[in-house]
Formats: sequence, C-alpha cells, structure tokens
Amino acid sequence: MIKRFFILSSLCMVLGVSAQKSHTVAKGDNPYNIAKRYGMTVDELLKMNPKFKDGKLAIGDVLSVKSDKTTTSAPKAAVVEKPKATSTSQVGKIVLQPKQTIYGITKQYRISETDLRKMNPELDSHMKIGDEITLPLESIKKYGGEQAVAAVSTPKPVEQSTVETPTPIADGENYVVQAKDNYYRISKQFNISQQELFALNPGLEEKGLKPGESIIIKKSNAAPVAESSSNSKTKVDSGNERSSANATSTADDFVTYTVQQGDTVFSIVNKYGISIDELIALNPDLSHGLKTGMVLKIKKLDPAYVKKNGDALSVVLMLPFGYSTNETQYRAMAMDFLTGAKLAIERNARNGQKLEVKIVDSGNEATFRNSLTQLHPENTDLIIGPFFKSNVVDVLDFTKNQKIPIVAPFANSPELYNYSNLIIVETNDQTYADKIVEEVKASYSDQKIYVVADAKKENANYIKAGLEKTLKSPTVTIVNSAADIQLDQNMMTGQSAPVIAILANADSAAGEAFSNKVIALSKEVQGVKAFSMYYAPSFEKKVDDLSQANLVYLMDRKINTDGSFEKEILAAYKGKYCKTPPKYAIVGFDVVNDMLTRENKKGEIFKQMNKVQTQLATKFEFVKAKANGAYVNTGYRVIRLVP
Repeated sequence: MIKRFFILSSLCMVLGVSAQKSHTVAKGDNPYNIAKRYGMTVDELLKMNPKFKDGKLAIGDVLSVKSDKTTTSAPKAAVVEKPKATSTSQVGKIVLQPKQTIYGITKQYRISETDLRKMNPELDSHMKIGDEITLPLESIKKYGGEQAVAAVSTPKPVEQSTVETPTPIADGENYVVQAKDNYYRISKQFNISQQELFALNPGLEEKGLKPGESIIIKKSNAAPVAESSSNSKTKVDSGNERSSANATSTADDFVTYTVQQGDTVFSIVNKYGISIDELIALNPDLSHGLKTGMVLKIKKLDPAYVKKNGDALSVVLMLPFGYSTNETQYRAMAMDFLTGAKLAIERNARNGQKLEVKIVDSGNEATFRNSLTQLHPENTDLIIGPFFKSNVVDVLDFTKNQKIPIVAPFANSPELYNYSNLIIVETNDQTYADKIVEEVKASYSDQKIYVVADAKKENANYIKAGLEKTLKSPTVTIVNSAADIQLDQNMMTGQSAPVIAILANADSAAGEAFSNKVIALSKEVQGVKAFSMYYAPSFEKKVDDLSQANLVYLMDRKINTDGSFEKEILAAYKGKYCKTPPKYAIVGFDVVNDMLTRENKKGEIFKQMNKVQTQLATKFEFVKAKANGAYVNTGYRVIRLVP
C-alpha cells in the first residue's frame, strides 16, 4: 500500500480572494491553509465538502467556502528526520536471502523481534531479497553461517525514544542549529516556548531553521533536558528492553502521541476520536507541518483512579475456579492462568514493586454476584478479571464510583467500549480483518479474490465488504472450503491467471487445506498470492512452498523460543512447575506482567497505556475504542514469507 503523508504546510504565497463562493485547489493547497484563508475551521470546510472528508485534494478540485478573506503568507515547513541515538556495540548487516522472514531471522540470530525492529525501523518495507538487515555483529558471526556480512560499523544509529542533547556555545545564549533540529525539539530541550524562540530570533519563523546557523536561546539555569523523559523505554527485566514508547502522557496530564512514519492528521484524529480543530487547537505548530517524531497533545487525561492504599499496590485476581459452586468447567483454565500470573507477580516483586495480591473465586456467570462481596473498592488499585463479559459489566457497575482500572483478559465486545476504566486485552477479529484488507490492497491488480470462510462467515463477509469499499470493482467470492478456490482464465488467451486467496477461518484443519491448495495453485501458475487472518501450524512446516505464494499471515500468542527474555521466563516456569507453560499460563503471565510493568508508585496505570510492549507471547498495543471509552489491545504480528 502506498502510504501518503498529509502534511499541514503551505507555500510562501499571497493570493487575494474577494467575494468567492468556491475555491479551486492550486499547488501547495491543503485543507488547513484553505480553511485559514477563508476564515473557517478545517471541520467546517470538510463538512461543506463531504466528498473530500479524507482530506485528499488534487490540483483543480473545486471546494465550497463560506466567506472571503485575503490570505497572508505562511512559511513552508521543513520535514525533519526522526531523532536517533546511537548504540555502543558493533553491528553488521546481512543481505536478505530467499525465504528469510522476520520470524526466521529472530530464531536464527537469537534476537527478539523488539530488538530487531529497533535496529531496523523500516523493517516491514525492507524485506525483499537483496535488502540489508542490521544485526549485532557478534550474532552474525556466531549464527550467520555462510550468510555474508554486508557491512560493519561502530557504532550504528539505533532508533530510540529520546534524542541527543545539543550543546549550546559557551555564552549560554546562542545555539548552533543541527541537521536534525526542529522548532519543537529546540523549545523542549532549552525550556523555551516557540513564541519566545521566534521573538528572540526575528524572521526565524519565516525562513526556517538552517543547519550551522547560530540562533539565540533563552537563558536558563536549568540544564537542557532530553525530549520527553516519560517517553523512555520501560524495562520489564534487567537487560531486556521489552517496550517502545509510542504515546504517553506529559506532566500536565495530557495524552500525547509521537508521530510515526506514515501517519497523517486524519489517521491520528480517527485513532483518538477527536476533531481536526481540537487537535490543531492543542498543537498550533501543526500549521507548519506534520513531522515524524513530533509529539502531539491529544486531549486531557480522563478523570480516573488515583491510588490510595499506601505504598503497596493492591491487586485482585478474579478467576473462575468454581469451588464455591462445586463446578469444574473452567477450573483448569483458571489454575493455568494463575500459575503464569504468580510468576509475573513474583518477578515484579523481586524488582522492587510492592504488591498486595488477593485471589477471588468468581464462580460461574450465574453465581458471580456472590463473589462481589469479597471486593473492597476503597482499598483496591487494580482488578484483573473476571473472564466473562457479563461478569466484567457487573464489576464495572460495582466499582463505578471508584473508577478502579479493570482488566478483561478475554472479553471483547462493543458493549464494553463505553467504560473509560476498562482495559480489554483480547484483540478482536475485526482488527485482524482490517489488516488483511490493507495487505490485499497493496498487492491487488485486478485478480479474482477468494475468501475461505468458517461456519459463521462473519469475518469473511467483513473482509469482502472492506475489499469492495477499498478496491475498484473487485470480484470477491466467499467459499466454504479451500478446495473451491480456482485459477482464473484469461479471456483473450485462455490461459490460467493467478488469484488472491484469503483464509478467514481459525481452524487448524482449514489452515492445512488452505496451505495445500495455495501450494498446488502456485505450481500451476506464477503470481498467486495468499493471506491469512490466523496462524496455522502448516505455515511453518511448509515455508518453502508457501513462500512461492508470498503468504502473509497474522499471529499472536506464539513464543520466540530463541529470545533471551523468553528463554528466561520459560526456564523459570519449568523450574517452578516442572513443565512448559500451557496456553492459559502464557496468557496469565503476559497479562499480569504487562499490567504491573505499566503501574507506577501512584497506581496511575492509565498514564502508561499507550506504550507498546511485547511480553512472552503477546503484543500489547492499546488504543481508545472511542473518546472517553475503554482501552482495547490492537497488537498482532505480521509474518511475510518471501520466495
């Protein structure tokens, strides 16, 4: 998919307009500068021109405007690179070979996916044969075999969430502009507002920052500070960096977002459920352009729970053991979850976190209300569980006056999205389906598309609707079995033509049948492309053959057994319980460890919800389901098989 930046910038130009009811888009125009020109807000402009609601304008488009206004000149914003800090260890590069995947590289070179992505920020778009991948030099020499080292450097820039601090010249008032500087970065580092910076340097706003030029900065007794210390990485365990700062909060209690490559103003406002005008009101510098690495204020943090139980964090686990009702239906699941949770609790306690943990038998759905009597909201800081949707609602209602953070490990339903203190761990199928639509769009060139459905067909229908909305007149057929996928026929030549095959069925047997069919079709004709919402065991067993169809699939809850963090946790679990962790033990560890590592001493977990963290087998990337609504996990991993 071709990603477009929507940058709120304008050309230095003066255009007189008088008594116009419409505006013809010219070079350099965008919704922001057009709205400003006519004394409108961006939202007002887009409401008057609904067919341009996505903000994409072409030269010659005619927009309706409500009034006339003479424009003033506006500076063109300079696009700056995302700041980078350097690593101190030697790194090298390998040349990507056929059939190598991200997952395969992490296994071969004994590196976690988190560390691999930090060393290769553009990893997903650099996985073609012949591309260079940066890795620790020691790992290349030790595990690379015959794979050549393309380059060696000491040190190699590695993407970090903090930036290097520029050094002002001796008198403390002037500063020499560096290549990667921007207004925001300088103002943050020297504790000066952008308005003060422009006042001290007349003409700077119009001409922009030029590397090597000396500018005046405000005198300050305080030493320069790195950009947003709250954006620094969180370490789950010593020596293992397990998170990346994407969005967090500042000291004045705003939710903030760090602009990523590929972001647009519209993708950001849609993600957070706010209007463009609200975003611009909090971030006036958007008028100079949206830049990668820019930290945007989004909105004030919702009023939420404030810890009041002394130094220790009081945590309640609500698990369906069923002892009180003599039911065993969910007991094994609850016991496994608890073993993983205990490992996470002990781990965080050893790292100095003060915890008071209470385990409540939540029984079953029918008898759940009896367990609520064991809760003491006035002394509880975090509730993990219960498992079932109706029970989650009961707990939310029972604790509504305290706004205690409540974590739902398995329940994910739109009915839950209205609760601002709810954290939903389970990634829903719609998130996976949306990603598949995005992936297909990037590969589509008028092929016939087959979607293999399960019995309910909900995911298949959703994907079909998404493709029909996104692509131009696609031919999408939903089938019940992979056996129904057939090669297309070229009307002119009568020869077989490749198709796109999508698996929307989580059943392992369906995955096996899908793999076999795709492999067979790929042997008949080149160009067949395959996609899957889910992981199937056959995908790893038949990597070589499936790579001929460029299979792309999504997965979660799978452990990279070669990662150092993962090895440590697996060994600890086996040492404690004499077995490898089963499915629900993995979930228990991941959920509890993720939540506890987000907590600070004040219990302000919601200030840390926007950090992206990967635990033993689960990626956690939370977004607000709606304004003032629940936090929902949208994390998953994308696996691409390259021929």
